[in-house]
Amino acid sequence: MEVKKEVLEGNKVKLEIEIESERVDEALEQAYRQVVKDVEIPGFRKGKAPRKIIEQRFGEEVLHKDALDILIPQGYSEAIEEADIEPIAQPDIEDFHISKGEAATFTAIVEVKPEVELGEYKGLGIEKEDAEVKEEEISQRLEKMQDEHSQLMTADREELQEGDFAIIDFTGYVDGEEFPGGSAEEYSLEIGSGSFIPGFEEQLIGMKVGEEKTVEVTFPEDYQAEDLAAADASFEVTLKEIKVKQRPELNDDFAVEASDYETMDELRVSIKEEIAEQKETSVENNFREKLIKKASENAEVNMTDTLVDEQLDQMFERLSQSISQQGLEVEDYLGYMGMDEESWREDNRETASDRAKELLVLEAIADIEDIEVSEEEIDEEVDEIAEMHDQEPEKIKAILQMQGQLDQLKEDIRRQKTIEFLIENN
Repeated sequence: MEVKKEVLEGNKVKLEIEIESERVDEALEQAYRQVVKDVEIPGFRKGKAPRKIIEQRFGEEVLHKDALDILIPQGYSEAIEEADIEPIAQPDIEDFHISKGEAATFTAIVEVKPEVELGEYKGLGIEKEDAEVKEEEISQRLEKMQDEHSQLMTADREELQEGDFAIIDFTGYVDGEEFPGGSAEEYSLEIGSGSFIPGFEEQLIGMKVGEEKTVEVTFPEDYQAEDLAAADASFEVTLKEIKVKQRPELNDDFAVEASDYETMDELRVSIKEEIAEQKETSVENNFREKLIKKASENAEVNMTDTLVDEQLDQMFERLSQSISQQGLEVEDYLGYMGMDEESWREDNRETASDRAKELLVLEAIADIEDIEVSEEEIDEEVDEIAEMHDQEPEKIKAILQMQGQLDQLKEDIRRQKTIEFLIENN
């Protein structure tokens, strides 16, 4: 087989492929054996008509399509290996020619993985962030625990203040008419939380229990209910009760109630260790991301829409899975955010492009540094997956092989080894 390779614009390659006449004749014979099964010709049993009779009756072209269906996939697969290219999309097959006793020819135009011109990726000078746990972080965590174990108690004063919980009845009006969802009774609103329409909570400060007041506000322009967006509204509000959050004291009794520890000292040590572990993980992840980003910024890649769209598909799939785990539909979630899938893709296109480039750069570094993955490393990863799912490693490996995910696992391991290489050579 002969292959001529021509590099085109837009990361595309043109392959002119010629397949030997012997293989053409073999494919035509295979095509005949497929076609003859469904052909009925007087004087012959079904499936027994000679090839010559079929060609005389229907023309030689009757076998060409089936023969090309045999030759083109085989020829294309061999051609991309011979041309040493890595396609990232299905090829456009053109100008195919086939005839008995002659070489078959066809042209394949295919988009290939773009070349990466690496810049500096060693000695990048990236420093890790400080992972030291500060005393204020421990205090903030304890305050959060206090809030979780707090109780709302009726205030011993009648005037509403910032930070109080106002128990209110309210009815909302737009253009003098009540609107759906605009009224409630015994509603608990934390003053200063910003959970209500901007300007509403501030106007309640200073009210006294039993007092009625008209509050004037304007809905935000991006309000989720489109019929209320940017609308002027008035609310008739009655303050029924003022409550304050009563926090428990930070002592040993609180430690026993709020945790598995007997003393505050033990609880503080535990909190510090937990924050330290979280910060260390975060710092390590940020450090890795900065290394990858810097190496990517130093490289030149002619990015393609195909790779960006592929990355967007993966990002959207992860988003859909995450949303579904919360019992929501991704369409409903996007609608709440004021967008649809198309606008989401447009907003995330730059991120997807950066991510696709980073993956190409990591692969290029792995190639130039001869970073490979051994069978032992694959088996170690499979063992971890098996332990996580309480399954036998052989079963997990068989499943991965059957689903075609073993190669992906190998790529993931190679990528992680490449990132470790960047860290070691930073």
